[in-house]
Amino acid sequence: MIDAVITYVNGADPKWQEQYAAFSGREPSKRFRDWGTLRYLIAGIHRYMPFIDKIYLVVALESQVPEEVASEVCVVLHRDIIPAKFLPTFNSTTIEMFLWRIPGLSEKFIYFNDDVFPLRPTSEDDFFPSGMPAKKLSRHLFAFGGYKQQTLHSDRMARKAAGKAAGLTFVRPQHSVTPLLKSACAEVISKVGPEIEATLTPIRVHANLNQYVFTDYMYFTGKALSRRISQKHLSLATNSAEDIARFIAAPTADFACINDVQMSEDRFLQSRSVILEAFATTFPDR
Repeated sequence: MIDAVITYVNGADPKWQEQYAAFSGREPSKRFRDWGTLRYLIAGIHRYMPFIDKIYLVVALESQVPEEVASEVCVVLHRDIIPAKFLPTFNSTTIEMFLWRIPGLSEKFIYFNDDVFPLRPTSEDDFFPSGMPAKKLSRHLFAFGGYKQQTLHSDRMARKAAGKAAGLTFVRPQHSVTPLLKSACAEVISKVGPEIEATLTPIRVHANLNQYVFTDYMYFTGKALSRRISQKHLSLATNSAEDIARFIAAPTADFACINDVQMSEDRFLQSRSVILEAFATTFPDR
């Protein structure tokens, strides 16, 4: 049995906006912008991942859950899995440290960011060959930028939990859905939990860890394999909305990761309209 876990935020939710403003004193960034595509991510799981049992949607508040998917998911609030001393949090990397604590979660689960969409049929073996989580890892020497720095920190913490010395390079898992073992996540916390807790912040910073601490640990301890997941990365920095729509209509990979970028409101609305129309054509029952 395999479950799916999706972390989601709707930056247009007035209750969430009020909470964010009270904490930060500023307006949410584009990172929290909602494209209205969650229904199609869930539709893709239903159509192309029939081996998935339960779909858990992790949100800050009940008001975050879109009505059109409420009956199809098991809603998990931050307070259900994250200790009160770390709440509220607006940092996805903090939330990722506690996903394994979801009540009733199966031993095998696949973690989705809400910008990754199934577009072709897959099987359990694509993610857990011979029962082992599989995701491609590459080696890197330099860590420029916040994301790679978090990846480096996660590698170092995973090595410490696995009883291995830090090397000259660090591993970076493929940016895609993440197959995980709940028991392995619990092992990491049992070994380096206080050190991980010391890195948690309510707003993302370069010193954070991310979900890769679990993937790396499984790889270093022989519990996971390095094998690529079929996916196409599509960024609105380099791809037009029309490019993305064409890929949705005729995908050449199992998943599409659609990356948001800073853009004008007019371009956002136009791009969203094009992409939603493509999804609606692919999943007309949604």
